[in-house]
Amino acid sequence: MMHELMASDTQPMPEHVRRHQLSRMAVALNEMMTAPKPSNDAWRILSDAINLLETLVQCGEAPVKDAATGKVVASHWRGCDGSPIEVADTSGLLADAIAAMAKAGERALDGLPLRLDGSGIAAVRAVLEDYQSTLEALPARTMIRCHRATEKRIRAIYNLIDPLPDGVHVMAI
Repeated sequence: MMHELMASDTQPMPEHVRRHQLSRMAVALNEMMTAPKPSNDAWRILSDAINLLETLVQCGEAPVKDAATGKVVASHWRGCDGSPIEVADTSGLLADAIAAMAKAGERALDGLPLRLDGSGIAAVRAVLEDYQSTLEALPARTMIRCHRATEKRIRAIYNLIDPLPDGVHVMAI
């Protein structure tokens, strides 16, 4: 919590921190696409980014709901100047990216390499682009708050393990 309080609420994460985070995501995606046996770490890095964007889309202020489905498709967070910034799944592929990562994890459980299929690669790439835009627009304090909120959200899902709702797959604890 102290880390969050000490972070700037008027500046994005420092450039070297953003660059490090984004380069790790790019390397992880490349590994998932090309390595003979992608590592669990590559899967975790991508899953973290996807989970962070999901938190940003669903858990901000003034959520925006899709009129047809009633699902939250965007929410607002305070930008560096204090004005609200809408964070949305601009590509509409966030759910597809989540499903692609689950499918890759299921492949690993079946003894196959962690792999993304073509549509999964496109979905994950789109989500990473959305996350990059958000990382550059929101203050450091907001991003740290998002990390904490994501950890709480994932822990809440883990607490449902016995039994899990349909469609929810826990890949690792």
